[in-house]
Amino acid sequence: MPAFPTASPTISPTLSERIASLAAHFDTAILPAWTGPGWHAAMQLAHEALDGATCRPLPDRRYRAMACARQLYVFATSGNLAHADTLFGSLGHYFGDGAGGWIYSVDANGAPQDTMRDLYTHAFVVFACAHYHRAGGSVAALETLRKTVDVIEARFGDGNGLYHAALAPNFAENGAGVLQNPIMHLTEAYLAALEVTGDKWFAERLPAMAPAVAQCFVDPANGCVAELPQGTPGNRIEPGHQFEWYSLVMTAPALFADTPLPASLRRAFDFARRHGVADGTLGVCAALDLGGALQDGTQRIWAQTEFARALAVKGIVEQNPAPLVELEQWIDRFRSRFLHAGGWHECVAPDGAVVRAEMPSTTPYHLLTAYQALCALK
Repeated sequence: MPAFPTASPTISPTLSERIASLAAHFDTAILPAWTGPGWHAAMQLAHEALDGATCRPLPDRRYRAMACARQLYVFATSGNLAHADTLFGSLGHYFGDGAGGWIYSVDANGAPQDTMRDLYTHAFVVFACAHYHRAGGSVAALETLRKTVDVIEARFGDGNGLYHAALAPNFAENGAGVLQNPIMHLTEAYLAALEVTGDKWFAERLPAMAPAVAQCFVDPANGCVAELPQGTPGNRIEPGHQFEWYSLVMTAPALFADTPLPASLRRAFDFARRHGVADGTLGVCAALDLGGALQDGTQRIWAQTEFARALAVKGIVEQNPAPLVELEQWIDRFRSRFLHAGGWHECVAPDGAVVRAEMPSTTPYHLLTAYQALCALK
């Protein structure tokens, strides 16, 4: 991966302590939940969600390939390679065709349920395999990564430099169109693949995608990456995705330097911070309209962690202590509003009332990607 600035601004002892507290909560509360009550030993898969109050598994109506891939990333990155080995085996057993294609979900008994070909799923398989290979050197993971990339490139391309969000089970077009979120996660996956393989193809493909992303999704008025292609009725801006895009692109500055995205995303960060983050709580709302007016005030935990990651990245990239001062405040408020002894609250209202209490198996991925960026400051 192109060089990312390694020197960080000097951080305060308070910020260092607060980052350590988040990491400790992750190690002592989050990880054990998914090898304990969150683990379905008979299925060799994580339950889809745990009850937020009791930490008991909620009834499983399905298991998603994306959820399995995210758990694989979490345990590979956290150093539990034995559990990661099991998850990698389950990923291929339940969801893969052996040739780089993946179905969306299986039912509660492990039989294929939704067999559509989802770009989001394929991207997370690449991402998880990259991290699993990096952690343990798995040759099978690297082979799976390469096969999956081949399928993505051969099947999902839209002919305009981007990718269809989903395809029919036989990989035929199904009218799903192009959406920014799976393309963002494909960018994340290809960055991870570049880091572990050093393959120059990824270094060429990523900046080649960027102008197409900008043309299709970036609102010229504010630099934000909209959820739907520009001009689509009902389009919206999710502040969390502005912070997520910012973090991804700014951690590879040389790679994207000659593309429109860095300049746009600096504006998008400012727009999302101004309109999408509550000054009192530093809570990030779910959605804005294109002018910045509040559309959905729900505060989802993943958007909070993306704000934190972006603050950490901004502090490093700009060698600026100001985002880190705000990060210190954010951790204090995040801990009190979203975390509890047994885990986390998935969604809260602006006033702090819990509006979604269950804990999905997919959320530890969001926590860990943010915490890694924070720990890089220390």
